Amino acid sequence: MAEAAGRREWWKYALVTVPAILVAGSASGWLSNSGYGNPWFDGLTKPFFMPPGWVFAVVWPILYVLLGLSLALILAEPPSDKRRNALILFFAQLALNFAWSPVFFAAHAIRPALAIIVVMAGVAALAAGQFRRIQPIAGMLMLPYLLWLCFAAALNSAIGNLNPGAAV
Repeated sequence: MAEAAGRREWWKYALVTVPAILVAGSASGWLSNSGYGNPWFDGLTKPFFMPPGWVFAVVWPILYVLLGLSLALILAEPPSDKRRNALILFFAQLALNFAWSPVFFAAHAIRPALAIIVVMAGVAALAAGQFRRIQPIAGMLMLPYLLWLCFAAALNSAIGNLNPGAAV
């Protein structure tokens, strides 16, 4: 009975998790002067598959909302070792996510940023798998994020290859 009540009230967690992830993700990008408008980034050669800047401004908030909803669903589940381990993986990948922008855009460290995003994608995949075992919808909500991380890793790699002198 208590377990069913927790599942019904996942939205209460979402009232905190969604804005928290949105604000933290936005702050990470803003503080590191990420994206177009950054003179260093604007001067780099971009791959042919680089989307326009507005795509990132649309995609990342959507992904952060999905992550917040996914997290809320897991937080609403009863405490267990499985839940704790899944949350550790989730917050580890989230920390890597928030670290990527400063490493890439502020430190201009293209290769280290690529290493971060590859590890991030792996940890996020593990987290999504754990989430799926606990609450299938929570795992599915992470799939668009995983796909975008793979695309972002390809962009990061291509930018590094096209700009060998700019890579730290």
